[in-house]
Amino acid sequence: MIARPSTRRSARQRPYRLLAALVALALLGLARPAAAQNPAAAPSPGAILLAKQIVELKGARQLFTPLVRGVVEKVKDQFMQTNFMWAKDLNEVAANLEKDYAPRVDELVDMAARIYASHFTEAELKQLLAFYQTPVGRKAIVEEPKALDESMASGGNWGDALADEVVVKIRDEMKKRGHDL
Repeated sequence: MIARPSTRRSARQRPYRLLAALVALALLGLARPAAAQNPAAAPSPGAILLAKQIVELKGARQLFTPLVRGVVEKVKDQFMQTNFMWAKDLNEVAANLEKDYAPRVDELVDMAARIYASHFTEAELKQLLAFYQTPVGRKAIVEEPKALDESMASGGNWGDALADEVVVKIRDEMKKRGHDL
């Protein structure tokens, strides 16, 4: 019999799905334009270089580094479900693969730079880079993720409160119709 990794999702895999979602959101945040250039035109090498400096300044490498470990761990966990007695060997193989694949983070940084460069002109990228190198630009790099995290948490709380209101309204309306929820 050939051992195949299970495709069932376990509670241990949920953090990796969350990590992937956060990285996707981060990529979107890195690539959100204020004014986009022609999307059909491929960015110039100069624009890509400028964009790479910007995404590096904004912390893309630190954001993407855990992805390699997450992918290796996810696949290891799938094989672990096949035979948990392979744990020692799978852990050793996974540790080696994490080291082997660590340089592939550069691919993600390059991908983010290309995406970013496709949304801004070279002149705009120069202005952005100059801004992010100023004291207020450096502060924006540090504070923006915190502000976004707080906004997301506040939005979640707001959504929970709205859901409570909706539950009350639905119960009231259903009670009027003879249904007791």
